[in-house]
Order: sequence, then C-alpha cells, then structure tokens
Amino acid sequence: MIYKLEVIGFNISSCIKAQLYGAHRIELCDNPSEGGTTPSAGFIEGARKKLQIELNVMIRPRGGDFLYTDEEFEIMKKDVMICKQSGCDGIVTGMLTADGEVNKRQLSKIVEAAYPLSVTFHRAFDHAMNPFQAMEEIIAAGCSTILTSGQMPDAMEGATLIEQLVRQADDRIIIMPGSGVRASNIRSLATKTRAREFHSSARKQVESRMNYFNPNMKEIHSTYGVDKLEVRTMIDELNHLFRNQHED
Repeated sequence: MIYKLEVIGFNISSCIKAQLYGAHRIELCDNPSEGGTTPSAGFIEGARKKLQIELNVMIRPRGGDFLYTDEEFEIMKKDVMICKQSGCDGIVTGMLTADGEVNKRQLSKIVEAAYPLSVTFHRAFDHAMNPFQAMEEIIAAGCSTILTSGQMPDAMEGATLIEQLVRQADDRIIIMPGSGVRASNIRSLATKTRAREFHSSARKQVESRMNYFNPNMKEIHSTYGVDKLEVRTMIDELNHLFRNQHED
C-alpha cells in the first residue's frame, strides 16, 4: 500500500484497537497531556508482544522544551537500549539547541545508538528556527522520517510548508504530517501535501469503569483511548484515494 497511517498508543488497549482497525504502525508514548513522553519498559515489552504491526517508541524524558541536559540525554540513550532489546522497529525523538537549531551532536549519537532501528524526528522540528536547514541536518544525521505539523498548531494550517518540505525532501526522507489529522481531513491533506504517511492520535475520552468514587476527591479518572471508527475511516479514506489515483 502506498499510504500509511501511524496511530498513537497511549495505553495497551489503544494499541490493540488501532492494529485491529487497520493502522500500519503504532507510536508508543505516555503522558498525552505533556505531548508524549517515554513509556515504561513494561509497556514497551507488553505492546511488542501484542502487536504484529510496526512499533515505534517515543524517546522523550520529560514534557516541555527539547533542550536536554547531558544527564537527560544519558537517560534517553538507555531508553533506546530498552527499545532495541524489546524488538521495536524504531524510535521517535528530537532535540534542539537553545537557539532553535537541531542539536546535531546529540542527534547523531542517538541515531548511532538506535541502529538498526529507524529514527523519526518528532515535532521538535516544528520549533526549529529554519525548517529547511533543519530538514537537511536531520537527513544528514540518518533519520528516516520527520513528523511535522508544518510549524503550525495543526497539519492543515501548515499544509503549505509540509508540501514544500515534501518537495525539497525528494524522497530522501519521509515527511509525515501530524496534529489534527482526522478522517474528515486526511484525504484533503494527502492531496495538498503529497505526503504518503500520516500520524494521528484518533483520540477519544474513555470514562473510568470504576463503580465507586470518593466524593471528597476531585480528581478526573477518565483516560485517553483510540476511536476505532476514526482509525477505520481514515484507512478507508486513504484506500479510496489510492484507488482513484490507480484508476487515473
């Protein structure tokens, strides 16, 4: 298939549902409210056992910016080793300097540590000062993919830049739109950007199955899950687009 859909897995049930309804790859991560951080070793191993599709793992030690200390970077490298030992297909990471440039030193070291796993440079890219220069440096470091919303809050807003990146990349690296990608816009996004891989949370709120809640506690017990209909419909939209192109 020409088009691919990557779905975020924030928990094991979401991973299983995304696979069942047609996702081609899972991006495994924790802490959705912080934009995603490195999942636990147990989560990584459990997901690998349940999934037959590709599994990429977020390597991000905390939320916030993408300027990492040497101590944080050592943690990241150790997490990469866990991914390799668990049989994952790739990692998802990104690091910048204080001036908004790609941290080439850290990136080259993480790519080397991850080999032969693929490396996706995540939406730290959307905070880089010069996206075209950043792309060239990410290619030179040996990454396989850039996840981007076109340096805008969502990929539809950033579609013009994404298309320019796809054109400049010229098949040297995959440019994968993400953020706000849904069944309602994925076909339009594919047409506008000429991208071939897409990233979506297909997110929905899942209420707790608890029968009892302490009325004195004001905590929210709902979690994020995958909307299986959303995944299935996005796959259908991409298949429909592929068939139309093939017939033409």
